[in-house]
Amino acid sequence: MSDQLLLLLSGPNLNLLGERQPDVYGTETLDDHVESARLAAGARGLTLEHVQSNHEGELVDAIHAARGRCAGIVVNPGAFTHYAWAIHDALAAFEGPVVELHLSNPAAREPWRHTSVVAPVASGTIAGFGGAGYRMAVEAVADLLDG
Repeated sequence: MSDQLLLLLSGPNLNLLGERQPDVYGTETLDDHVESARLAAGARGLTLEHVQSNHEGELVDAIHAARGRCAGIVVNPGAFTHYAWAIHDALAAFEGPVVELHLSNPAAREPWRHTSVVAPVASGTIAGFGGAGYRMAVEAVADLLDG
């Protein structure tokens, strides 16, 4: 599986991790989580590429650009989880495994967070494990790629 590219997508407000609601999302920054994912990917022979955007269209463009180029996608869609059908459709057109990732457990939070429009097009979801979820999501994609 060496030399395969893994795309990590981070949605809106994740650039504020470490500052925003540390009681919910922890004190680690997005850079901390990306580095954890990068190390986990490297250990499995994958190269990690990261895109963070507060704009839905930029994430859709990144997913389109991953088609035929990336082996898998880990996506933390942030609030886009609950209503971004354009991201759903873009991920549905991606050929490889997709793992949805959340630092907190949306099912244990406000009712509006209980619905994910990403889940139906994801291979699986890692939620509620804080920063460890990044490593777990990369491992999940690597395991799916290994068959």
